[in-house]
Amino acid sequence: MDASDALGKRNETPRVIRSAIMGFCSGVRLAVKAAEDALGRNSDGEKKIFSLGPLIHNETVLKDLEDNGLIILDENQIDSLDENCVVLLCAHGVAPSVLKKINATGAQVIDSTCPRVATSLRRAEEFSKEGCHVILAGDAGHGEVRAIQGSAEQGGGKFTLVQNADEARSFADSFEKARDENCVLLSQTTFSPEEFKKISGVLREKIPDLQVLDTICPATQSRQRALLDLSEKVEAIVVVGGKKSANTRRLFELARSLCEKSFFVEGAREMERLLHEGALCGVTAIGITAGASTPDFLIGKVEDVIIEN
Repeated sequence: MDASDALGKRNETPRVIRSAIMGFCSGVRLAVKAAEDALGRNSDGEKKIFSLGPLIHNETVLKDLEDNGLIILDENQIDSLDENCVVLLCAHGVAPSVLKKINATGAQVIDSTCPRVATSLRRAEEFSKEGCHVILAGDAGHGEVRAIQGSAEQGGGKFTLVQNADEARSFADSFEKARDENCVLLSQTTFSPEEFKKISGVLREKIPDLQVLDTICPATQSRQRALLDLSEKVEAIVVVGGKKSANTRRLFELARSLCEKSFFVEGAREMERLLHEGALCGVTAIGITAGASTPDFLIGKVEDVIIEN
């Protein structure tokens, strides 16, 4: 099947409907601008500009920044920094102990942590200092989770990560044996609202005085609500964004639960492949949404591919 037949009848242009809310959130936009500004000020190449880990979870944006001089720095490379280096903290934040190591090298630090993540880091440390056991609903290994854990440990208190309701139940069962501490539940900003609700419900059953702070970013929830509305108007859904992005991945999971023909693409090339394979054959109304780390130009390229083919 050639591309002109992939969507059904030849010469029939599919109707593409964009989600009302999608693409860059304010935190990601701030982080990308901070990187672009730092690179722009360093046009003479006098300093080396680093990002501690991926600045955001979008490979296309990262590639563009790297092409302009941004270097991705692993934590195990911090000791190689010096006063001729500039380090951007990624949108997901960093643990206080890691930031201390960077500062000790003499490198300049640009804090491009998402403001909402920064608030969670501060809260985790403050609650920990007050003697609260900090429980975090989040994804193991995620940069924000590591940063929040580090902040809680900086406060000297206990920290526990729960990824789902089953893990929350296991924690609650063990906690019943030692009720001599207060607990507070926070959330990774890009965590699933539905799963957070389940986790908080389980924990509240056995820890009646549990403090619950829903720290999920409204950008995550607003994109999901917009997707719910979009799903009622289309026959297929295309989710655009980085495969490593937690909020985009959850957006796709929701799309798949709402619409059988749901697809996750990082860019125009993947979209072209899907069309050539006939994945959208016969579909006349296609919805497009995108994660909070997906730039507008990438969304536009995917839309153009659909319309032009």
